[in-house]
Formats: sequence, C-alpha cells, structure tokens
Amino acid sequence: MLRIIFLLLLAAPYSLNAQQFIFPDSLKWNQLKEGQLFSFRVKTSDQVVPKFSLEGINGYGIQFDTIGNFSWQPSYDLVDRLEKQKEINLIFQAEWKDGRKIRQPINFTVAHQNRPPVIGDLPAFYVKQSSLNRYQISDDYVSDPDGDPVVFKIAQAQMPEGMFLTSSGLITWTPSRNQFNSLKNNPLTIEFTAQDQPDKAEVIGKIKVAQTQLDLPPEILLVPNDTSFSIKENERVNFKIYVSDPNGDEDVSSVSFLSSDERVPKSSLTENSKVQYEFTWSPGYQFTDEEEKSRNVEIIFYAIDKSNNRTQRKVKVKVIETENVELRDKFLYQKYSTTLMQAKAMLELLTEKHKKLEKDYHKAKKGKKNRSIFGASLGASSAMSSAFVTSPSDLKTVTVIGGTTTATLGTLEATEVLGKSKNDILDLIKTETEIRNQIQLEGDIFARKYALKSSRRSIDFDNDRDKFLPLINHQKLPMLELDASKQLNTKFDAKEMKKTFTDYSEE
Repeated sequence: MLRIIFLLLLAAPYSLNAQQFIFPDSLKWNQLKEGQLFSFRVKTSDQVVPKFSLEGINGYGIQFDTIGNFSWQPSYDLVDRLEKQKEINLIFQAEWKDGRKIRQPINFTVAHQNRPPVIGDLPAFYVKQSSLNRYQISDDYVSDPDGDPVVFKIAQAQMPEGMFLTSSGLITWTPSRNQFNSLKNNPLTIEFTAQDQPDKAEVIGKIKVAQTQLDLPPEILLVPNDTSFSIKENERVNFKIYVSDPNGDEDVSSVSFLSSDERVPKSSLTENSKVQYEFTWSPGYQFTDEEEKSRNVEIIFYAIDKSNNRTQRKVKVKVIETENVELRDKFLYQKYSTTLMQAKAMLELLTEKHKKLEKDYHKAKKGKKNRSIFGASLGASSAMSSAFVTSPSDLKTVTVIGGTTTATLGTLEATEVLGKSKNDILDLIKTETEIRNQIQLEGDIFARKYALKSSRRSIDFDNDRDKFLPLINHQKLPMLELDASKQLNTKFDAKEMKKTFTDYSEE
C-alpha cells in the first residue's frame, strides 16, 4: 500500500506538468544478466533537455550522466548462485532550470550467469620410481569464479596404466621401472576436465608428468614389515628386501647389512636381482650361553646410490636360549637303538640256549630206553685158595675164588645217574620260551611305538624303556645258565635289526 501511495505521489507532477520519461520500449528491456553490458539513453517528452540524475546505484557500477546516458554491466558476483536472480530498484530524476522536477522508479531484474571453472598454469607432476606418487590439483590453480563445486574427470585413454584420478582432483600413480624410464626422454602430458556443479560448465586443463628432479636416496621395503622379532635358537628369521631408487633402479650402487653380532654371516643376504634380496639366518643352538636366557641382535639393512645417498632400516632380533633338539634326538635314538640291540642279543642267546636244551632233552629220552648199568654184588664165598700151575718155563700163582656168587642186572636211566632229569629240562625250556616270547613281544611294541623322533621326545619313552629293560635282565635268567662269555652290547646293522623287529627305525 505504501508503495502505491509512493508511486502516486511520484506520478503527480507528471500529470500536472504532463512531462514523462521515455525508456526503451522493447519487451523485458529491464531484465539483465550478470556480465551482460546494457546501455540506453533516457529522454523526456519535453523539448527542453533537463538535467538527469539517478538514485540507488549503491556501488553497482552503474554509469549515468546528466544528459541521460545509462550504462551498466552487472558484475558476476552481484547475484548469489543459489538466488538465481536479484531485483535492483533505481529512481530516475529529471530537473529543469525553471524548477520543474519529475521522478520515476524502475526495477531491474538481474539473473545469475554461470561461468566455467578457471584453470591456471599447473605445476608439473614429478614422480618417483616404484613409489606411490600423489598429486592434488589445488584450488590455487583450479577454481570456480562462482564458488560452484568442481569435479574432475579424465578420459581413460589419457592415463598411463596404473594411474587414477579421483573426482576431488587427487592423482595417484606408482610407475613401473619401464614407465619411469620412458619419462626420461618423453615426459607425459595428461589432459583433464574440470566441471562445475550443477550447471556442468567445463574447461580443459593439462598436467606435465616427468621424472623427479631431486637426487633422492634409495628406498628399502622389508617384507614382513616388522622391526622386532623373537625367535628360538633353532628357528629361522627370513626377510624379503625390495630396494628402489626414486631416480631409477640403475642408480642403486650397493645393498648390504651390519650386525651387532659378528656371528651373523654376510652370506645370510642373498641377491636375487639388483633390487630384490632375501635375508635368511638361523642362530643355532650354541648362539646363547647356558647362563643367559636370551640375546638381542640388531641388524641394519642399508642401500647406497651412486651419489652416496644412503637409506637404512633397523631390525631387532631377540634370540631365546633353546634346548638342542637335534642333540637330544640323537641321544634318545641311541637309547632306543641300544635297548633293542640288547634285546636282540638276548633273544639270540635264548635261541641258542633253546637249541641246547632241546638237544639235552632228546638225549635224556634216548638214554632211558637204551642205556643200562650192570650191577653186581658178591654172595657167600666158601673158600679162597691159591692154585699152583707148573709149566716147563715158569711157575705162576693164581688166586681162585671159590664158592657161590649171585649177579643182579638192573635197568636205570643214565640221566638219573649222570645229570638232570628230563622234567627239569622241560621246565627250563618252558622258562626260556616264556622269557624269549615276552622279550620279542615287548620289543616289537617298543620298536613300533617309538619309531618316530617326535614319539621318543615324550615322557612315556623313558617310562616304557624302564619297563622293558628288566625283561632283558629277567630274574630267572640265571636258571638257564647262559653263556657268560657273550656280551649283550653287540652291534647290529639296521638290516639285521629289522629281521628281529620289523618296525625298527634307522633314525
């Protein structure tokens, strides 16, 4: 309502004086765009040219002189990108020398005009070999004059293999050795597109990709990438070592290591290629003293380039004192083998004794049937006298027994008179057979159960051996009267042992 009253008041002089402003008569002449130059000349219906003035310009950059020339190019920041358009109110005024004055407000509508992003002179993307290189397209070089969000795009054909560009302008690339070497004589130029949102105005930018110009030291990568290890004396520490030089692998001069303990041999480091190495080391059971529980070793791997730039990686290895498993296995095998050899020697003695007892037994049975002893006893004798015989050559005296005599013939067993009875021999054979079978059975079980190294490491090994040894030294063995000249510590080879104990182990 106030605006209507205001317009009526302004229009009153026109009606009174019949003077009017003459503006351009084209349709929507007062609708402008940011950045668009707009000019015209204001006139009045009076033949006398008045003095013109303009109110409300407020620093919009409007040019308006006293003879009515109007010129305006709305700046691109006049209308906010989210508002889309903005109204600007101006009041034109004409004043004559005789004091007459007319005023007329005009509303100008200024529409927002989107502009594409602006790309400056981008710095080169210097890359290192075999390293992850990053390049962020900075707002300092690519920006949108309207403040619109900018996204980045690139044609896949423009990028070398392995290169990626995110929508936020981050380029990542790990150039291979060949890719890096090709950049030496042929730097790469990639084109990308910067696009504002949501209007999608685009502009093309270029980035030069070249080898790094800095003389950088080599780089060392350890796999696994740990810096501290703890191993036992019989265990092994192993690293894969990858060396690269940002200035090219051919710039690597030497790769080696230093150790705080001189017992770590240089031969532990093996060169697979100029840039790939492998470190393998096992301390051994004698590395730590019996008094100490562990020992720490520092190993420093280093790489030097042709400019004597050096880089290094330090690794700490804690070596823990460990029982010598190999020595213990040898000792346990010796006990295993010696026990079974003693058992085999005893079995052979028992077998030999068994044959002798069987022979004695058959001999005893044969003597009962065929052997006899003549037993005679003197009966009563009636007289005893001498008989004289005369011969032409000599005279001899002969004693003659006279009277009656009796003779007794009895059949007796030779063994009853000369040795043991067959029953005793049978008892010995039974005892020998029982001991031999028991040793054979327990020996087979012992040989089979402890044929493997791992099984001999158990506590049951010594327990079972302690139960087996008394059989080899059975308490009834003295009854058999074995040959004491033969020892039980006889050595047998593996082939002979397997004939007695099939599952006998050679290790």
